[in-house]
Amino acid sequence: MEFVRLLLVFLHLLGMAVLVGSFLVQRRATAGGPPNAGWLHGAGLQLVTGVTLQLLGPATDQDYDHMKLGIKLLVLVAIGGLALAYTLKKTTPTWLNPTLGGLVVLNVGLAVFWT
Repeated sequence: MEFVRLLLVFLHLLGMAVLVGSFLVQRRATAGGPPNAGWLHGAGLQLVTGVTLQLLGPATDQDYDHMKLGIKLLVLVAIGGLALAYTLKKTTPTWLNPTLGGLVVLNVGLAVFWT
């Protein structure tokens, strides 16, 4: 069971890396274009692995702070919602990429510094 937990943590960190990479790729892309698909893929991977880790917590003797996880979930839903909403449009506002990047940094900061 420990291997499964570590694999999920690994995939969760890869999802975070995809979000950071999407931010960097989006900064180099033409301004006003829709967000790249990495935002949705990274947010989806983070969501699935995070929820699975939380559900496997009792089986792996992990004790998680549910308030922290709830706030991180809200931030992730905001990232995914903004990315999905503006992926469907032809043009996007200039504030979108810095906002998505800031939300990713906020989520990573919550994970690291909230103990």
